[in-house]
Amino acid sequence: MTNFATQLIHADDKDNRVTDVAPPITVSTTFRYDNNNLEICDESECIDEMDKTPVYSRCGHPNSTRLESVFSKILGGDAVVYNTGVSSFYAAMVHFNPKRLFIGESYHGVHAIADIMTRNYGLKQYSLNDIESYAEEGDLVHIESPVNPYGVSINIQDYVNKAHRKGAKLVIDATFAPPPLQDPWKFNVDMIMYSATKYFGGHSDLLAGILVTRDHEVSNRLKVDRMYLGTIIGNLESFLLLRSLRTYEMRILKQSENATKIVLYLQTHLIEYQGVLKEIIHSSLQTEPWVETQVEHGHTPVFCIKLETVEQAKQFPSKLRLFQHATSLGGVESLIEWRALSDPEIDQKLLRLSIGCENVEDLINDLTQGLEQTKKD
Repeated sequence: MTNFATQLIHADDKDNRVTDVAPPITVSTTFRYDNNNLEICDESECIDEMDKTPVYSRCGHPNSTRLESVFSKILGGDAVVYNTGVSSFYAAMVHFNPKRLFIGESYHGVHAIADIMTRNYGLKQYSLNDIESYAEEGDLVHIESPVNPYGVSINIQDYVNKAHRKGAKLVIDATFAPPPLQDPWKFNVDMIMYSATKYFGGHSDLLAGILVTRDHEVSNRLKVDRMYLGTIIGNLESFLLLRSLRTYEMRILKQSENATKIVLYLQTHLIEYQGVLKEIIHSSLQTEPWVETQVEHGHTPVFCIKLETVEQAKQFPSKLRLFQHATSLGGVESLIEWRALSDPEIDQKLLRLSIGCENVEDLINDLTQGLEQTKKD
């Protein structure tokens, strides 16, 4: 069996259709039939064949097929790729069609989709604390770990056990700690979701989402649904994402290492920034024994800091030279966000940091000079 880095570069070799080393951007929406193979079949039967012989790009196209080959290898199941992360969550909701959804702290777009389904179809929403009291067979539990925006982990195994005891299914959004950092399959989850816009994309220039299942029939049903939901990833985005995957392991490990070093530095120097830096929040600072079993190969490159005042948090990003003040995460460049701009409900003293691939000492120096400036103001 080949290793992770090799799979990123070669798992789609079997899908080569041309002699180009770099897969070409395929802009065609339609493909000629094979006149030597004119078999009639229904869509669910033809899905596997469409991966080999494309027909129409809303169903599948050469680079979406290549993507799913790579993702299926590195994610340990059948991967289905979508045009955005929220599209993948919507696809999961359509597939499971739950009457009750149990959900905790999660990406605001996920909550927005759940709210639309509550408004239109009467979906009942409960907190994760309600699983044991109200969950029934056919219900869905949605968790996120590590949790946005804080970068802390929740106990995956605990929630899987609670869900399965009640006959419910569990989907995890593992965007903040994709492989090799974390492997949710170890905890017997039912489906995994990722926003590929973030670490898999890694260059802040594409949108994509992924669902992963270990049931081939389920993945085929997801692909049939995707045809009519119109949520397949586009041709250009597929090309860009394939490019990104070739260097993914190097990037994610560097980002994780950088973030953990920065958090450690800030935590050990907290007293030096009294009056400015109040708290650092990250999974590397958690003490629960199960944390290390979940993110066993590195912590998420996202963490939060809390400053003493709202005005300090609002002004702090403008004092930094290497961190760009922007939303999103996962790119090679480090970002910082006064989180209230994206989430008006959140503590306005909170800043979210997404650590990139720069030299870690340069990033530490930038943060420390920013904190010093804020201390003087």
